[in-house]
Amino acid sequence: MLVIKNLTKIYKGTDKGITDISLRVEKGDIYAFIGHNGAGKTTLLKAVTGIHGFDAGTVEIDGIDIRKQPVAAKQRIAYVPDNPDIYEFMTGIQYLNFVADIFGVSAAEREERIGTYADLFEITGSLGDLISGYSHGMKQKLVLISALLHEPKLLIMDEPFVGLDPKAAYLLKDCMRKLTEQGSAIFFSTHVLDVAEKLCNKVAIIKEGRLIADGLMGEVVGDGESLESLFMETVTEGE
Repeated sequence: MLVIKNLTKIYKGTDKGITDISLRVEKGDIYAFIGHNGAGKTTLLKAVTGIHGFDAGTVEIDGIDIRKQPVAAKQRIAYVPDNPDIYEFMTGIQYLNFVADIFGVSAAEREERIGTYADLFEITGSLGDLISGYSHGMKQKLVLISALLHEPKLLIMDEPFVGLDPKAAYLLKDCMRKLTEQGSAIFFSTHVLDVAEKLCNKVAIIKEGRLIADGLMGEVVGDGESLESLFMETVTEGE
């Protein structure tokens, strides 16, 4: 579903970015991407989604090159950024309909899905309100609903649990499982390592812009070890 080959992106005038990263996310995967602040997680996610250009390498989404066919590739994904910056002059329902229009979701499908997810995340009563009046958590829920509306083949999220209350975080995990059971794939960054270990079947660890471990969760995290302890060992190695 997502194939990244030798991806490199260095910010001009600095040594910051990502270098020669390759990994593969398959249908049905819930793939965690972890690393310390500044390691390059957001840079990679933005390169994969076509927000950032990159210096070398390739990114394919469902067999489509993000550089050669950006619109076709983006039609197959949904992206949840680390900060829910959305159009605050709109109401919640206007924003959801706007996203549904972009992805060609039919009137019947959007009505059903908006109703289902808005009830699930308990923001139905606020959909008629301006987004400018939403709390951070409500904006995050709205962005998550907008990402699920067109049932993307690949859901990419940057720290999706930040700002969510425990109930909403639980519901999001359930939605993630259901989406992958339908054949989609999820690739997301997170600092919540215990959630990643329990929820994900695969994991990749990045340090200073380079991939230092990736693969099946059970193989990357050895017997008697936790993802947290492995992460601490790998990121402090050589310091």
